Amino acid sequence: MSLSIHPLTLKKLQRFRRIKRGYYSAVFLMILLVAGCFAELLVSNRAIVVKYNDTYYFPTYSHFLPGETFGLDYPYETNYRELANKFSQLDGSNNWLLMPPVPFNAFETDLKEGTYPPYPPSLQTQHYLGTDSTGRDILARLVYGFRIAIWFSIMLLLCNYLIGVVIGCIMGYFSGKFDIVFQRVIEIWSNIPYLYVIMIIASIMVPGFWSLLSIMIFFGWMGMTWYMRTSTYKEKARTYTLAARALGASHWRIIYHHILPNSVSILITFIPFSVAAGITALTALDYLGFGLPPPTPSWGELLKQGTDNLDSPWIVGSVVSAMTIILVMVTWIGEAIREAFDPKKFTVYE
Repeated sequence: MSLSIHPLTLKKLQRFRRIKRGYYSAVFLMILLVAGCFAELLVSNRAIVVKYNDTYYFPTYSHFLPGETFGLDYPYETNYRELANKFSQLDGSNNWLLMPPVPFNAFETDLKEGTYPPYPPSLQTQHYLGTDSTGRDILARLVYGFRIAIWFSIMLLLCNYLIGVVIGCIMGYFSGKFDIVFQRVIEIWSNIPYLYVIMIIASIMVPGFWSLLSIMIFFGWMGMTWYMRTSTYKEKARTYTLAARALGASHWRIIYHHILPNSVSILITFIPFSVAAGITALTALDYLGFGLPPPTPSWGELLKQGTDNLDSPWIVGSVVSAMTIILVMVTWIGEAIREAFDPKKFTVYE
């Protein structure tokens, strides 16, 4: 059985590809997402592969290997940069290792004797964007902070869409008392300032990834509910919905097979902007000190360090540049999707 794509959907995808800045932004963002999943191969203080005494080791995704494994005189985890220097000093040795392009992790402090961080960018020290105020590599914290922020926003998006779409469709389709009751519930719920709730919870317990995600889902699902309610009201009055009902189709079949597919343009259009909103929300909470606990890599925490150390402009410059690039790309993707999936482009009036 071959998988076929609806001709209208194919036209929309082709139109999206013709909008170059949106299309290439989407491709680049997908590359960043994939690279973020394998960030340990690009940014880490563990070697990717080590050949020692004709034996190959792959420390990146394995348990830590003590220095004694490679002939070093300590039992704790191997310092692979030190091991690389040792191998380079041994003439005629077949031992070698391959380090990631950025040989530091997001938690490691690299302090220099007689000086105090933050250290400026340097190719010699391999701190390409410098270090923060505790000597941690900024590029490493940007990469891992991006991975946390993007997956946080994607999970927030999926949960908010799932709840909002289901409740919105039920409100719009069945209307009546259920619609009126949920309108009042949403109006009350949306007036609760969730930032104060997070502040209260942060004063009682240390917020984590899942607790922050749960709170933001708890207060963030209402936005999509209104859009789906309106779209369902409109679609259930269409002739194809009335025809399906006359043929005896069940309510859930009509919602799933008729109303939802014809509301997909609304869902797709809001996805990039919802992702951007999730990233900025987490960054803002981290900046205010109510987000992820230290020393979790975070763009908001880096931004806070940058504003506290304006005499070290590479800190704030790095995180502001990274946020600007990501948010601009997401905005371009959203604009391209909105234009490509605009129903007026494919509607013919007779």
